[in-house]
This record gives sequence, C-alpha cells and structure tokens, in this order.
Amino acid sequence: MTIDFTPMYASHDAFRRDLERLAAAVAGGRAHTGPVLAGWENFKHQLHVHHTAEDSDLWPRVRERVAGRVRDLALLDDMEAEHGRIDPLLDAVDAALAERAFELPDLVRALRATLDDHLKHEEDGALPLMGEVLTGADWGAFTGRMRETQGLRGAAVFVPWLVDGVSAVDRERFLGAFPAPVRVLNRLFWEGSYRRRGLWGG
Repeated sequence: MTIDFTPMYASHDAFRRDLERLAAAVAGGRAHTGPVLAGWENFKHQLHVHHTAEDSDLWPRVRERVAGRVRDLALLDDMEAEHGRIDPLLDAVDAALAERAFELPDLVRALRATLDDHLKHEEDGALPLMGEVLTGADWGAFTGRMRETQGLRGAAVFVPWLVDGVSAVDRERFLGAFPAPVRVLNRLFWEGSYRRRGLWGG
C-alpha cells in the first residue's frame, strides 16, 4: 500500500505560510495586534500537535523498521534533534512578542530558517524512508493519534487552517485526502467559523 503523504505536505506548507505572515506582520508593525497574536498561538498549537505525534508515534515506528541501518537511524536522530532546536526559538519569539523586544525580527528570521530547514530535511529524507518501511497500518496508527489529540474541536480548526489561502487546485487535493464527512463538516460549519476568527488579520 502506498502511503498518501498529502496531509503531511499540506501541514508543512501551512507552517511555512504562517511564519511568512508573522514576518510580514513584524515588518509592518502589526505583530502585537489581536489577530496576529491569535494566529501565532494557533501556529504554535498546530506545530506542537504535529511534532509531539511524530516524536511519540511516528519516529519510534520507523526506528523499529530500520533497526541496524546506521544511516537511517542517524536520520531519525536528526529529526528529533531538529525538533529540539525549534522549541527554544518558539519560546524566544514568545518572549520578544511579550516584551516588544527589538530582537523580534531577527528571532522570527531564525525560526523561519530553522523550521524550513527541518521541514525540507524531513521531506527529502524522512518521508521517502517512511514510504519505504511503514505499512498502511503504521500510518493509520499515526494519523489516528493525530485525530485523537486534536479531537473534533481541534479538527474544526485544523482542517480549514490547512487550506487557508491555498490555490483552488491545492485546496481540492488537500481536502480530498480527508474522509467525506470531514469535507462536509468543513464546508458547512468549520470553514465559516475559522474565517470569523480572522487569524493573522485575514
């Protein structure tokens, strides 16, 4: 069975998009407005759920499948170490936002660069490895953990967040990876509620 990594790529794109919005808000002097701070809080929440599920449910499954394969195990060590380098940057941006510190633009640039390097490393190395060694059941267990962590309330934000601002083609492709009931709920209820929150001032 070929694993469909569409939601993973869509999540990565959404993380990059949100940090672009944060950088633009900082450059435009809007970083401390309510919509921007709400967008930043949601970004942190989505990234925390994503990375926590990878650390607890995904990387250990891959490790089991690549036991004895030194290069692949080193790649997984890199994935976990990179997560560890991102967390202090999130805290630093948080502190700079709270204190209106002059270092904020530099910290946002550092966070963008560090996160983008990690996401690209994951896309170029870890995702192909997962496609090679994981079964459909393995991937289902991981995505099930994500659903359990998010819950219905979390899904009501996660799904429209994922497609916020994407092209019509990408929107169709991303949403197509979800079950039909999720797409219906998103169309009828979730997307409107998400838009009314006005994250990032959108």
